[in-house]
Amino acid sequence: MQFTKYTGLGNDFVVLDGQSAADVKDPCALAPKICDRRFGVGADGLVLLLPSDKADVRMQIINSDGSEAEMCGNASRCVALHLYRRGIVNKKQISLETLAGIIQTDIIDEGKNLVRVDMGAPRLKRGEIPMTGVAADRAVNVPLRAGGTEISGTAVSMGNPHFVTFVENAEKAPVDTIGPALEIHPAFPRKTNVEFVQVLNDKTVRMRVWERGAGVTAACGTGACAAVCACVLNGKTGPRVTVKLDGGDLYIEWPEQKHIFMTGPAREVFTGEYNL
Repeated sequence: MQFTKYTGLGNDFVVLDGQSAADVKDPCALAPKICDRRFGVGADGLVLLLPSDKADVRMQIINSDGSEAEMCGNASRCVALHLYRRGIVNKKQISLETLAGIIQTDIIDEGKNLVRVDMGAPRLKRGEIPMTGVAADRAVNVPLRAGGTEISGTAVSMGNPHFVTFVENAEKAPVDTIGPALEIHPAFPRKTNVEFVQVLNDKTVRMRVWERGAGVTAACGTGACAAVCACVLNGKTGPRVTVKLDGGDLYIEWPEQKHIFMTGPAREVFTGEYNL
């Protein structure tokens, strides 16, 4: 099975296309094996590129624990570069079908590996995230009890659920202890990603993340978008923000509080053959 390994700011993926993707009968069973960092290729997720009658390609995303993700911003950038450079799609504006809907990508600087992604409009109502409570209400700066302490945060869906909490120091944030407790909190029927955000100024934040189904990762594109959305809703930043992640920076724009745009790099690491 031919594969390509990609990274988006340290958030890494095994990408399968063509016959390799078509041959996978049970991607949820394959993902934990191929993503294993000791006995497999090693990655945060497995991405299959499949035919679509709605977009240029259908992108199926499986987390390293075998659960399926609705959407992944970092994977979207990696996939756009892969499709263009392999000649699978012969244009720089590429549409991707996901469980969260159609995502539009634009390779704005191929030399610098920069891709801008229209991430769509965030979903802010509890029923859309989903989160327990009154379905039509927003969950802005709400308290939850997890890991023996009370944590306040803002819930946002970017096609997948996020809970954004503000901290004084992101480097010292309890990402690997409070993160997993919040991921499985009963307030989130489909679990949640958790972002720990330190506001540096009205145009810059530092973020660390616990990803649902993957644990601590170096970057999360949908999480960066959710973080900026939460910052704006809580009056902490403007609508254009550089998000500093463990793996590097993403530039997030939420003009007019409609669609969110994410710009950042992606990089091919290596290709190989995985023996099933």
